[in-house]
Amino acid sequence: MSASSAARHLLVLDSFAILVQLLCVANAQNQSQTTDPDEARILNSIFQQWRISAPIEWNISGELCSGVALDPTVFDLGTYNPIITCKCANSTCHITQLKVYALNVVDVIPDALWNLTHLTNLDLSRNHLTGPLSASISSLTKMQYLIVDINALYGEVPKELGLLTDLIMFSNNFSGPLPSELGNCLRLEQLYIDSSGVSGDIPSTFASLKNLATVWASDTELTGRIPEFIGNWSKLKTLRFQGNSFTGPIPSTFANLTSLTELRINGLFNGSSTLEFIKDMKSLSILDLSFNDISGQIPNSLFNLSSITHLFLGNNKLNGTLPAQKSPSLLNIDVSYNNLAGSFPPWVNGQNLSLNLVANNFTIESSSNSGLPSGLNCLQRNFPCNRGSGRYYNFAIKCGGQEIRSSDGVVFERDDEILGPASYFVTDTKRWAVSNVGYFTRSQNSQSTKNLDLELFQRARISASSLRYYGLGLENGNYTVSLQFVEIAIEDSTTWQSLGKRIFDIYVQGNRVFKDFNILKEAGGYSRQGVTKDITAQVSENYLEIHLFWAGKGTCCIPYQGTYGPLISAISATPNFKPTVSNKPPSSSKSRTGLIVGVIVGVGVVSFLFLAAFFIFGRRPKTNEDEVKQLSVASRQGKSQFVTEIATISAVQHRNLVKLHGCCIEANQRLLVYEYLENKSLDQALFGKGSLNLNWQTRYDICLGVARGLAYLHEESRLRIVHRDVKASNILLDSGLIPKISDFGLAKLYDDTKTHISTRVAGTIGYLAPEYAMRGHLTEKTDVFAFGVVALEVVSGRPNSDSSLEGEKMYLLEWAWHLYENNREVELLDSNILEFDEEEVKNFIGVALLCTQTIPMQRPSMSRVVAMLSGDTEVSRVTSKPGYLTGWKFDDTTSSMSDQPTRAADTSYHTTSTSTSMVADAENLPEKAT
Repeated sequence: MSASSAARHLLVLDSFAILVQLLCVANAQNQSQTTDPDEARILNSIFQQWRISAPIEWNISGELCSGVALDPTVFDLGTYNPIITCKCANSTCHITQLKVYALNVVDVIPDALWNLTHLTNLDLSRNHLTGPLSASISSLTKMQYLIVDINALYGEVPKELGLLTDLIMFSNNFSGPLPSELGNCLRLEQLYIDSSGVSGDIPSTFASLKNLATVWASDTELTGRIPEFIGNWSKLKTLRFQGNSFTGPIPSTFANLTSLTELRINGLFNGSSTLEFIKDMKSLSILDLSFNDISGQIPNSLFNLSSITHLFLGNNKLNGTLPAQKSPSLLNIDVSYNNLAGSFPPWVNGQNLSLNLVANNFTIESSSNSGLPSGLNCLQRNFPCNRGSGRYYNFAIKCGGQEIRSSDGVVFERDDEILGPASYFVTDTKRWAVSNVGYFTRSQNSQSTKNLDLELFQRARISASSLRYYGLGLENGNYTVSLQFVEIAIEDSTTWQSLGKRIFDIYVQGNRVFKDFNILKEAGGYSRQGVTKDITAQVSENYLEIHLFWAGKGTCCIPYQGTYGPLISAISATPNFKPTVSNKPPSSSKSRTGLIVGVIVGVGVVSFLFLAAFFIFGRRPKTNEDEVKQLSVASRQGKSQFVTEIATISAVQHRNLVKLHGCCIEANQRLLVYEYLENKSLDQALFGKGSLNLNWQTRYDICLGVARGLAYLHEESRLRIVHRDVKASNILLDSGLIPKISDFGLAKLYDDTKTHISTRVAGTIGYLAPEYAMRGHLTEKTDVFAFGVVALEVVSGRPNSDSSLEGEKMYLLEWAWHLYENNREVELLDSNILEFDEEEVKNFIGVALLCTQTIPMQRPSMSRVVAMLSGDTEVSRVTSKPGYLTGWKFDDTTSSMSDQPTRAADTSYHTTSTSTSMVADAENLPEKAT
């Protein structure tokens, strides 16, 4: 060995020795540092009282201040809960941060907690803690962050709140005024007191809180004038004053709040304000000043703020005209219910614009408003359409959903238009209309209910502020207005999710008939329990107005942010007199000659009737869109395939099956006209370039809907039907992400008495059950297998095979089983999903693996799948691996496994490159008809 090599060798050994010594010293220090014994005893007693335990990651060998508890960066990550953070000096460690978040602790805050005097951050949010917030909190002299929101704490807010920089206490049951001593928290940056129960004036000492950046103070009993000194909170970026009892006007000092990005003030009815104070708020993005009696004209500068995106000025006393220009960023504008007049500026025809101009005095000229939704003339002041000459005597609306017939035979018209933050919609028949105003900070997801009339309550219309329905052209007289509700978001449990309160007012014909209406309370405390309210109303000017108004009352964020505002499932109005009008819209039909194919379905019999007739267009609203599916006539099976598709789809009707609106044969053209589903197919939602960011609950609901649709085909329909090609591209999503199973061209009818049918294989690789792919044995369990594959695609957010991945990961079923075997199945979940119930995910994956068992008899029926996903029955343990076919190779996307070379004439709605279609015709893609 050379001298240089020996030197390098000795240097390495010396470095290694030093590293070992340092590690030993660090280990000795860690071993010598222990949690303050009093603090350890206190925390252990609190956890014992609350029936929670410390994760092993920060409670190593019984030492609290160990493991991740010594890493201050872990506290805010959400990885561990409950969690503490410690700081050590010499041999003693003190607890400085404590989080017990959303663990449904139903108890009081023990007095012993206030003896953890080194706490700087205390987060007890989203539990069910009761009792007062003790004055002993004064002992926490180092505390900067106090977060106790979404609990049931009561009593007065203690004045002993130290040196806080953040105070978050919304959604509690406090009472009394805000303590003036809070004005001494000079470092306070965030103040959240929404729905906290506080009352009285804002203390004058709050003038010193000049570091405030965020103030949420809605749904309280705060009174008096809005203080002038708020104009000196120069760092303020967000201010919400909604649902209080303040008196106006808005102080002129607000002009100094030039850092504001969001300003929401509503409900100032006793002091007129103007909009002049807004002009220098260059950073403003969201401005909501509706329902404030604001007068004067709209300043041109307001519409040209460079950052503004949402502007709500409805229900004021504004006059004049709309500004001639607007900022390109301003795409959501509400100026409804003012006294604006004149003609429209050119920008009203812009794209992607959500604009509500209802109840003003605008001059409606077809040449100037071609880009606006039709019917605006009917919704100007005094509602002039059919004024003085009623045409209708009733209406019924399925709010937020498709047309349905209720159990008592009433047909509720569809109301599934996508309404933006400032929008309206008028039916082509001018029978009714709807107007929506309000912006949710987070999008809403619909849920379903099983109470009362099932279909009637499965969907609802939700608004963030103001939702109005209008009956137009009604014969004058007395009517009974029926409003139907069901609470579908707030739970009726003893968890923190049950602490939410949806409160809104209901007006009929301008009269408030229900103040602080609470659906859950009206239902006796039961969520998903239907509520019906009947109101007698007088129609004297041929229109009826129903107004559901969120006045800023109730909670905003339980169980998730944006859970507030009016919600309604259905509306109907019936006369209390003998009608004398026709109840029919004006005739405007256009006809053309064609061939209509009608289907007569009897019990156990399907027959076809071809009629030379007139194909009538124009009866359905022009705003409705249809999906047109054109079938190839080059195939020898084209006509047969066409007739089979008509027969099958027309014979079954279900919420989760695509609806056939009509069909036509003309010359060589064969068309099926389906309902148009705005969100296209599930595979595009999951894997496409413009994929939707579907949260866990939405994905779960989609799979449950698909399961219900298949259960109907297999077990509930009069015709026993196997789909044969269940896959993500054959599941379509409507505007509310309700799944609809499509493409029944491959559906196979079979006899109940037969256990299986040997048939030409038609389906898609990756979704094919082994017994069907290899032997052509077809039963309903074929669809069950395919459903299991779809469910795994939904949970993972990836297709069933991906050649870019290696090993077991390439094939989804194989990878899912590997994770399941090793108790790691949650790792299958799409990484884009941030909030989920781990146990629910595990059960979901278990159901999917049960569906994909190799032996058909081991797969559950679809009705059992529905029961397992609904929680009505337990999910069985999966003991054997699924059946998957990974050895087959295909050279093209239309490889057929049939012994007949003829290609079938069916087309799928949406093609996908992630799976191999066994029977396909990509030559005729769907078209959209309007």
